[in-house]
Amino acid sequence: MSTTEQKTQSTVKDIYGVYQQNIDKLFDGIRQQVPRYHQSVTNVQQEYLQAVENIFNSSVALQKEFARKAGITTNVPEAALKVVRDTTEELVKASTIQNQIALATIDAAQQNIKTFNDNAKAFADLNKNILQSCLSAFTNRNN
Repeated sequence: MSTTEQKTQSTVKDIYGVYQQNIDKLFDGIRQQVPRYHQSVTNVQQEYLQAVENIFNSSVALQKEFARKAGITTNVPEAALKVVRDTTEELVKASTIQNQIALATIDAAQQNIKTFNDNAKAFADLNKNILQSCLSAFTNRNN
């Protein structure tokens, strides 16, 4: 524990000060972990993507070699190739749209949280004013 932390801890005597220190410490710790967490998740996604790509590539290579050694013809009509290519193209488009929707949803959620965060202080100030108003009504009667 640093000298500053010891000094701060020894000077705070009320429960709200201690509570605030603990909240600050908790969120500082979380903020330090977020970049590490993000990097770990990104690394896992990249590794998973690479593994799946390797599986597909290995599978195609193995099937191709088997067909060649077994003498199986792999030529297919152009119409069948067109269906496969068109289907792949549609899957890529659908995936792109799905990713755009997911990103838009995340952006909207982030904006909503930001708006909530921006308004939280105004709500706190309003509550403080209401409390002051209520307390002033009682203190005026007592005086």
